[in-house]
Amino acid sequence: MEKLSNSVNQTLKIGELIARNLCGGEVVLLSGSLGSGKTVLAKGIAQGLGINKNKVISPTFVLLRLHQGKHLLQHFDLYRLKTVEDIFALGYEEYFYSQAVTLIEWPERLKFLKPREFLKIKLLNKGKNKRVLEFIAKGKKHKELLNKVHEDTRH
Repeated sequence: MEKLSNSVNQTLKIGELIARNLCGGEVVLLSGSLGSGKTVLAKGIAQGLGINKNKVISPTFVLLRLHQGKHLLQHFDLYRLKTVEDIFALGYEEYFYSQAVTLIEWPERLKFLKPREFLKIKLLNKGKNKRVLEFIAKGKKHKELLNKVHEDTRH
């Protein structure tokens, strides 16, 4: 599935629509180049969970930030991750397989540690404010989530 966003506000709104369908335990992978809108989408998801979007900043220097809303939001940014061994020190399995909503920016850094099931959103920069969001779901729960998001974003 693909969605087009022509503005920061549209990307935030797509994030809110995703959050509306989260029930806890989901893993959302946010992939894309620098400046593609990953953190903007994360802010929209946070806002949809009742978290002040201004509190959601890229956790690049600490790898992980936690935010409490309707569900606990675990926001990872793995851009500066040097080796997969660095993620072991965090006890990643406790996060990835919890009942919280887990957002992971730069999931390709995980290599073989990537969760078995997830909703992946690849953001492609197509101009100043234009983005294409490509959605891929793996696993029953995340495929159901993608179907709900698709329905919500069609209207």
